[in-house]
Amino acid sequence: MEDKAIFGGKRKEEEPLIIAVCIDGRGGMLFNRRRQSQDRGQREDLLNFCAGRRLWIAPYSVPLFGEREEIRADEEFLTKAGAGEVCFVEDRPIAPCAEQIEAMVLYDWDRAYPADVHLDFDPVEAGFTLAEEREFPGTSHERIIRKIYVREADHGQEERE
Repeated sequence: MEDKAIFGGKRKEEEPLIIAVCIDGRGGMLFNRRRQSQDRGQREDLLNFCAGRRLWIAPYSVPLFGEREEIRADEEFLTKAGAGEVCFVEDRPIAPCAEQIEAMVLYDWDRAYPADVHLDFDPVEAGFTLAEEREFPGTSHERIIRKIYVREADHGQEERE
């Protein structure tokens, strides 16, 4: 399935977000204020996914991506990202912006690492649907699993009407 087709280009009243995050097999994200792992193949996949969309990152993530025209780094990136733009989250909770999330790109390292910070948002529990799942080899991981979850189209309509 083509990544861009998953989202249908629809805009909601608020500024919807597309969140991308890397986790280990137990939902871990960080250990001792450091990312658990990194993989060049995962970053290339994310950049390909973002083709035509801006990618927002925290200053913490800049060393992974370097300077690129399509990437914006800002401490407040989760509030500055526009509709349909992608936010790569490594070092902070995403539950506070859960209502604005329209999709989540979840990269699973398929490995367990020590972690003291875990993903605080479960897309399945939040009513998202798994739209795509695929495995690919990384550069430092034999297997990376990418799952794309999308929010149901009618989520929240009752509250707005």
